[in-house]
Parts: sequence; C-alpha cells; structure tokens
Amino acid sequence: MEQETQKILYSAVQPSGNLTIGNYVGAIRNWVKLQHEFTCFYAIADLHAITVRQVPAELRRHTLELAALYIACGIDPEKCTLYVQSHVSAHAELAWILNTITYVGEMERMTQFKDKAAKHAENVNMGLMAYPVLMAADILLYQAHVVPVGIDQRQHLEITRDIAGRFNNRYGETFRIPEAYIVKEGAKIGSLQDPVHKMSKSDENPNASVYMADDRDTIIRKFKRAVTDSDNRIAASEDKPGVTNLLNIYASFKGCTVAEAEKEFEGKGYGDFKLAVGETVADVLAPIQAEQKRLLADKAYLSGILTRGAQSAAYTARKTLSKVQRKIGLYRGE
Repeated sequence: MEQETQKILYSAVQPSGNLTIGNYVGAIRNWVKLQHEFTCFYAIADLHAITVRQVPAELRRHTLELAALYIACGIDPEKCTLYVQSHVSAHAELAWILNTITYVGEMERMTQFKDKAAKHAENVNMGLMAYPVLMAADILLYQAHVVPVGIDQRQHLEITRDIAGRFNNRYGETFRIPEAYIVKEGAKIGSLQDPVHKMSKSDENPNASVYMADDRDTIIRKFKRAVTDSDNRIAASEDKPGVTNLLNIYASFKGCTVAEAEKEFEGKGYGDFKLAVGETVADVLAPIQAEQKRLLADKAYLSGILTRGAQSAAYTARKTLSKVQRKIGLYRGE
C-alpha cells in the first residue's frame, strides 16, 4: 500500500429525504471534526438512494440540498473531498466486480436487506440486495483506513472487510482492510414519539423526527409533544427513555454533559424542560439553515465544488480500480 501522511476516512449519506437532527449529531457534525484528523472522502450516495423508488426531480434537488447542508454544517471542500457518488463511475464498476465474489446467502442475511425488503415488498430489486456490495466498493476504492459507523452499520462494514479479505486471498494484496471508527458522542438520537427506537427520516409519524429544515415553531412544537413519563422528574435512567432521550439531545446541542443538564433542570417541570430543549435545538439549526439557503442560491458555486470533488475522487478511485482490473485478468490494452 502507498504511504499516506494521514489516514484515509470514507463516509456517505443518501440524498433520499430531509435529514434529521440524529443524522446531524451522529454523522455530519462529527465529520466536521474528523476532516482535521484524516484525509476525508465525503460522498452524497445517490446510487444507494435509488434502491428504493425516487422521484427524479426530487432526487436531484435533494442532492444539491445535501451538498449545501454539508458545507453549511462546516464541511470544508478545501480540507476534504466532497462529491456525488454517481459522478465517479468507478463505484459502479468496482461494485460489479465485487458482486462476482460475494455470495447470495451473505446478502440475504443482511439485516437492512430484510428490513427494506419487508418495507418495500413491491420493489425487492437486485440493487436492494447488492446494496452492501456497492457500499464495500465505496469504501475500498479509496483504500480507507477507517469508516465512521453506528451500531446499525457495523454489519455492512463487516461484510466489506470479508469481501476485501476474500479478494486479497484470491488475487493478492489489493485492498486495505478498513476498521470501524466508533463515534460515541451522539451515537443515537431516539424518536420523540418512540424513544427506544432511533430517530428516522422515514418515520411515518410527523412528530417523531426533527428535521434539519424544520422552522423554529415546528421544532418547538415537536418537542412539546415529545413522549416523557408520568413522574415529572428530569433524570436519565433506563426506565425513563423519553426523558433520557431529551436529555441526550439537549446535552448534544448545548455542549454539556447529561449530568450537567440534569442539574440545570432539577426541580423544573416537563413543560419548561421540553421548551428549553426545543429552543436550544432551534438556536443551533438557525444559522445552518440560513447558510444552506445562501449556498443554494448560488448553484454554480455548488456545482463547481462537486465537479472538483468528483475529479479528485475519480483520480484516487481509478488507481484502485485499475489495479483490480489487472489482478482479475481484464485486458486493458497494455
């Protein structure tokens, strides 16, 4: 492997809808910190998004909105490579090659495939099944050392490691075996209506998730309706998932510990507490929303960033893909 001065990190988010504050706390906000520690490739995973049906015009709009959101949150295109996945054809090319050494049984056992197949029974397509192989291609193209993962993504990284190891054993040392980068802070933000489950951008209950694009009144209204419990005591514990979730959200957005948050609200009622959580979240999101709006008004600027990012990503990806093509015996005219 080539020697880098910094370790390489890869991560991506789908432009399949409005991101929640859980996506922000659990992923994008951490990316801002990580861009100073690693050589980062941050993608907008539009090829992954089309494994479920998308409205074409909305997918294009969401792609640009996500790029603007990345930058508004603090992702610096001068410090990392920010690009759209489909703009680098090597992702699809390597995924096809990796499909040939990946077994159907492995894909059928993937939790996300089973969940999505149940949820989209009318559209159980091959892309949905091969989703983890494309994810493996995403990561392995850039010889990533680390991949930030949450609990629900560890299975995908494990299959990536298995595929990379299998290819290396069959064709010789080619891929770096990536490690998980576990981000503990804000790893899970629960649903406001069912806090034992993760906040999801696809939740059918409009009051369950707070979206990055929600206005101040909407944010505060959703927190006022958040599930708590009947004893009116603001303390984190396993038997108080709703209150614990709100404390975690408040601490994440206020920049304090849960213990400090508990002390701040000691003796106060749930009404004051939920209002404070909503206002704190809204205060953090307001400048991000304003900056995203400003960026979206200059589409030429955003397109330029994504074009340069794709060129940079393609240069790195092509080196790996060329090596793979030679290893498996594809004639390249050399």
